[in-house]
Amino acid sequence: MQKTHPLKVLKFCPKCGSPEFKVSGDRSLNCGNCGFHFYINASAAVAALVKNSEGKLMLVTRGVEPDLGKLDLPGGFVDHHETIENALKRELAEELGLKVKSMQYAGSAPNEYIFSDFTVFTVDMAFEVEAESLKDLHPHDDISGFRFYAEGEFNYDDIPASSMKLFVKQFFSKK
Repeated sequence: MQKTHPLKVLKFCPKCGSPEFKVSGDRSLNCGNCGFHFYINASAAVAALVKNSEGKLMLVTRGVEPDLGKLDLPGGFVDHHETIENALKRELAEELGLKVKSMQYAGSAPNEYIFSDFTVFTVDMAFEVEAESLKDLHPHDDISGFRFYAEGEFNYDDIPASSMKLFVKQFFSKK
């Protein structure tokens, strides 16, 4: 278990502040003072597989940590009270100014996202996305750039997230 795992990082009860917040299972903590029980569950995240007219796949360049400068798929976390479809539309609009014409579920994969020395476990859901237009897209938010790639025009080692790497490999294996 790495040092960023929530069971190693969380030391005080988020409800009462007590240091009697102890590991009570392989994915939970329990407060000996107030009885609060906390489970480590996966957060939902979305990713878009956007291709151009040549069949090349859009990969974005991360503009922030973690993995600044590495390749990724456009997307991000699902906000509370938000559907995964609306989250994908929002993320694509925020990151690229892209409007979704249609989307088709492609699959899911578990992932670990380490931020601020804390592991956030995620279940990442990928969608094949058809954009209304690929003109006038600009990188915003947490990406610094984007480009369409054929397989062989990038190194899979430049995609650090295991789930994103899997989605990209699956995309190219269908061709």
